[in-house]
Amino acid sequence: MKKNLLLPYLIGLLVILGLTLLVYPHAAAWLSQYEQSKVTGAYSEQIATAQPDKDTQLAAAHAYNEAFNAGAILEANERKATGTGDTTAADGIWPYEKILAADSEGLMARLRIPTIDVDLPVYHGTSDEVLNRAAGHLEGTSLPVGGPSTRAVITAHRGLANARMFTDLNKVNVGDTFTIEVFGDVLTYRVRDTKVVAPEDTDTLRVEEGKDLVTLVTCTPLGINSHRILVTGERIIPTPVEDVKAANKPSDLPRFPWFAIAYGAGVLGTIGVLARMTWKERRRVKNNAASQEA
Repeated sequence: MKKNLLLPYLIGLLVILGLTLLVYPHAAAWLSQYEQSKVTGAYSEQIATAQPDKDTQLAAAHAYNEAFNAGAILEANERKATGTGDTTAADGIWPYEKILAADSEGLMARLRIPTIDVDLPVYHGTSDEVLNRAAGHLEGTSLPVGGPSTRAVITAHRGLANARMFTDLNKVNVGDTFTIEVFGDVLTYRVRDTKVVAPEDTDTLRVEEGKDLVTLVTCTPLGINSHRILVTGERIIPTPVEDVKAANKPSDLPRFPWFAIAYGAGVLGTIGVLARMTWKERRRVKNNAASQEA
């Protein structure tokens, strides 16, 4: 009996392993999004108890933006951006890391892009530690608090096996909107242009006189990362009522994990087939033994 069932068992094991490999990226991304949603969901509570208070923090952020002109460079073959803006301390200007710090880990803001199911915490800086778990604000560019003659740059990874983040940023179109929640303020931006640029094309990240802009940045093509996708939005004033109402609410991401249902059905189906084959083989052996005794 064991020899007759060895091949089916081996095939069944390979099927289950194959299903596991297929579902892993979806499961890992789902868990990553779940962890991110816990952070964004707690953001409003953290800013309510942040010290200094939110009004002081926002005033410091606007003062920072007024004090520095900002730009950015995105090096070739790098998955993160580096800033060129002068962030040297000036009279009355707080250090970068202290401004808009909602917690000890540097949580700054919340970014939502409804068209591609993105709801990410935004942290200070673009270190590997930050970009492996969330989006990062590019130091040296304007802080994301709005205002004329500002351009904040927010970057995140694309194509990670265990998280989606900006994987679908290439699917954002002109006219789409995204929102930034920052210390109680809700800022909505309408996408005015999307570009793919070479890393040395830094002029695309310069401040534009009088404009209130945010640029979202990630790498392309997947796995090569030789160029950058830039999605730039211009502020909508006043903020749409629906975006104000949606602020501070728990994230509706991740979506229901249908992949888990499919995976469970596949595994149970495979086990069921093997169980039936085992039962039939045992019955055949038993019948053969009975006929031999007769």
